[in-house]
Amino acid sequence: MRLSRQRRMVLELLWSDRRHLSARDIFERLNTQGRNIGHTSVYQNLEALQSAGVIECLDRASGRLYGYRSDPHSHLTCLNSGEIQDLDVVLPEELVQQIEDLTGYSIESYTLQLFGRHRP
Repeated sequence: MRLSRQRRMVLELLWSDRRHLSARDIFERLNTQGRNIGHTSVYQNLEALQSAGVIECLDRASGRLYGYRSDPHSHLTCLNSGEIQDLDVVLPEELVQQIEDLTGYSIESYTLQLFGRHRP
């Protein structure tokens, strides 16, 4: 994949922010920084980066969110703010074995989707 100026801008923003952002958030932040880029360019470059496996895309009811990671990992979503945290979680081998026994599948990889609220 060719790393154009626009793709580099999008990647640098995602890598530096380290949060999951909508295409609109990315467009607004880049333009606020004086890095002129159009809506269409943002969408096209996000789709190209996601298709190439460079970034991740999460489909939410509120729209798509893009993250700086593409490796397998899990997510914790705050039910109050909607903020998403990336987590590197390793399930105990006994639990993976139990899931395999229940389903008849051999688990090769997994991601967890966790939802919660900050504890008081």
